[in-house]
Amino acid sequence: MQTMEPESRPFGGWRELMQIAWPLIISSGTFAVLNFCDRLFLSWYSEEAFRASLPSGILFFTLVCGFMALAGFANTFVAQFWGAGDKEGCACATAQGIFFSLLSIPLIIALVPVGLWFLRISGHGAEVLALEEEYFKILIWGGGGMVLSSALSSFFSGRGKTFVVLSCNIIANSLNILLNYLLIFGKWGFPEMGIAGAGWATVIGSWTSPLIFALLYFSKTVNTEFKTIHNLRFNRWLFMRMIRFGLPSGLHWFLDVAAFTIFVMLIGRMGPVAHVASNIALSVNLLAFMPMVGVGMAASILVGQYLGRNQPDYAGRMGWLALKVGVGYTVFIGSTFLLFPSVYTHVFEGNAHGSVPLEELLPMVRVLLVMLAIWGTADASAIIISGALKGAGDTHFVMYFQSAVAWGFLVLGQLVIVFVFKAGVYASWAWTLLYIIILGIGFILRFRSSRWKSIDLLDRRATVSIDSIPVEH
Repeated sequence: MQTMEPESRPFGGWRELMQIAWPLIISSGTFAVLNFCDRLFLSWYSEEAFRASLPSGILFFTLVCGFMALAGFANTFVAQFWGAGDKEGCACATAQGIFFSLLSIPLIIALVPVGLWFLRISGHGAEVLALEEEYFKILIWGGGGMVLSSALSSFFSGRGKTFVVLSCNIIANSLNILLNYLLIFGKWGFPEMGIAGAGWATVIGSWTSPLIFALLYFSKTVNTEFKTIHNLRFNRWLFMRMIRFGLPSGLHWFLDVAAFTIFVMLIGRMGPVAHVASNIALSVNLLAFMPMVGVGMAASILVGQYLGRNQPDYAGRMGWLALKVGVGYTVFIGSTFLLFPSVYTHVFEGNAHGSVPLEELLPMVRVLLVMLAIWGTADASAIIISGALKGAGDTHFVMYFQSAVAWGFLVLGQLVIVFVFKAGVYASWAWTLLYIIILGIGFILRFRSSRWKSIDLLDRRATVSIDSIPVEH
């Protein structure tokens, strides 16, 4: 197996963190802009399309995110192989992610009846429900592309080549945004398709990303250095190792997003004002949330690389530095929610509110933005530190803790609030805010315990290098 000498660079500092993080922050930010523009265009198109976009969109992501997280866990293996100086190990780990992605495509399509059933029991109005179903059935065809993109991008992000990830995502998401505009409104000779146009734009963008990554991954230069074509083969030991540690990560994402989806669905039962106001607030929150996903990925990568070098103290330092970056950003963006709420609310003034009186809608959005200002700091802590823990392979704790809190606290509490106490939107949002605070505190305490430092992800006590791993042809 081809190996390399460790890179010569400053250890465990701000410069190293930001070199890895800034392309991932911008890359995640492009997804925030994409989703924001998607909902913004639909808000200009019609109130029903806007109300349908968030529930069906987040339900689609719920059913796909577990597969994405498991395929993307190749990132942690690539990071540790790269830190250990094993180039072909990076390619072999990526190959297992590719195989899993291809296996996931028929499974995702088979989940269509489950998604439609969930939409139908949500209690939303007939006109909104029809659009939700239409949007969901189109989006599902892009799920496989999103999973494959997670696997292929891991080869670059795990080695710290995050600018490649940024460039690819800018191209794919820019195409998506352009197609959103053209297909929703019927511009430049394209048919006016409304919410269906938004769905097909997402599908095209979702498959553009893995296509670009694949062209780079199998290019002559990369293949010469990493033998990516030679290593495109099933390795049972590594595949099962990835399932063992990646499955908790996938289940964690699925259960967490599913719990949040229930919150969104329940909000839709509270009437048009609560539904539209929550959609606006959650759309605005993408500007705070998505960049934190990039910082969390950077923390995961650097923690994995340093543990691959057997330098756990530096790994811990990078986790805490990433948290400081995330909290600083969310405090800044949260302050704009407090100081300039009208800037965020008025941008959605099109057809989004329809029959909803603005004098009722705008005050509610302002209150929700105040909650989001607090929400952001706790959310950053949960996302970034859980990313650092997953980079160390501590995926079982992340899954057990977040799942227990999500379902034992968030979902159970929301059901009681809505169906027992019949409380309104503010109580529902406040309960979700408390849930996120609990998550942030729990993950910080776990990271401080340093138990994650003893996890041997690559099983190096038993396996010296990937050369000794049996390969199945």
